[in-house]
Amino acid sequence: MRVLVYAQRIKEEDKNVIAEFFGLLEKYDFVVGLSVNLSEALSSSSTQINSRSIQVISNTSELLQFAPDMVITLGGDGTILSAITMIRDSGIPIMGINLGRLGFLASVEKTKIEFALKEIMRRNFKLERRTLLKIDCDTPIFGDFPYALNDFTIHKRDTSSMITIHTYVDGAYLNSYWADGIIVATPTGSTGYSMSCGGPIVFPGSGNLVITPVAPHSLNVRPLVISDSREISFQVEGRGENFLSTLDSRYETITHDDRIKLSKCEFPINLVILENMDFMHTIRAKLMWGLDKRN
Repeated sequence: MRVLVYAQRIKEEDKNVIAEFFGLLEKYDFVVGLSVNLSEALSSSSTQINSRSIQVISNTSELLQFAPDMVITLGGDGTILSAITMIRDSGIPIMGINLGRLGFLASVEKTKIEFALKEIMRRNFKLERRTLLKIDCDTPIFGDFPYALNDFTIHKRDTSSMITIHTYVDGAYLNSYWADGIIVATPTGSTGYSMSCGGPIVFPGSGNLVITPVAPHSLNVRPLVISDSREISFQVEGRGENFLSTLDSRYETITHDDRIKLSKCEFPINLVILENMDFMHTIRAKLMWGLDKRN
């Protein structure tokens, strides 16, 4: 079994867990590659690892040459979002080991690492296809990977005043949101920023997108769920000259002249789902449903 291990940084409190993880990779004869940022983090820290056949991978081309059976991330959901910019449309599955806090995507907890590796060796897992958003803009933004697994957002930037976001679905006028911003989330991203702004939780594979306003001026403006076959477009107005747009963890500056279109991406991301770690298990665990003694 060949795996690429991807991480953005190493926290002091995680050094022992990471060392144990690499020890298990060696124990079970995994062929291991390291993302370049993890390799640099290991070099600058006192973390000791013993693993054979380690190759450092720095870009998508090198990833394809290494041809791992899957990518394993060490961190939180943000680490998975970062890894996707390397995986791109390769179809290589990804599994997240949660060294962060909440972690809806990185579903394998520290105490379950050896169990997870054994299940991978037995190929006792399934792949879940997750939708990506694609952004098109008349001003090139977000480089050569204009895609998001979680969400796309527009925010006010230069002033404290709210902005007006004219919103269209398939070219037809929907609404002008007077708010601090707006979020368009995939089902995967529905448990992130959108949920914190009052948006609904949407099951993966439901074929929907969620439009959630951020602090809207009108109380009768609510989140909307629409089909992911629709195209959503925006034009922004405000007192400032510039506005902030984000695509997962990346950000760009836009202006009122920019025309932005969002649509479902032509390729998905494959998440590794272990037995008894599906979406319903994850939301029960992460949102602590059923822990109330009255239940």
